[in-house]
Amino acid sequence: MTFHHLLVPTDGSELSSQAVAQAVELAGAIGARLTLFHVQTNFPISLVGVGELVDPHTVDTLVKAARARAEQILTEAGAMAEAAAVPWGRETVVHALPHGAILEAAGRLGADLIVMASHGRRGLEGVLLGSETQRVLSQSPCPVLVVR
Repeated sequence: MTFHHLLVPTDGSELSSQAVAQAVELAGAIGARLTLFHVQTNFPISLVGVGELVDPHTVDTLVKAARARAEQILTEAGAMAEAAAVPWGRETVVHALPHGAILEAAGRLGADLIVMASHGRRGLEGVLLGSETQRVLSQSPCPVLVVR
């Protein structure tokens, strides 16, 4: 099996950065390109939908901070790819379900391998294999390389 396009979801965590490094190394060795991918989750409706708990200015501040963080995460990941002369692109999406966004992107972008961390920034959910990673593994249209 030959891989030409690796989808690399990253949340900026240390383990996720290690997965990016592994993906860059693999892509360099096999001549593949990368799409670095970040999912911004929707803010809970109880937080922003009603408007009683948080004023609109606070919501706007949270959204801007999330965008800036996504930009920072993908810029840092992209620097790894550039240093290794690996062709890469980037994409950020807003989605309620990170695994759903990853699976949609894999199909839409024609990825033939997903390289991702075993868990991310989800606290106790990440003690074993992260729930988002489990969902991607069980539903992916292509192979998944899990870095731990």
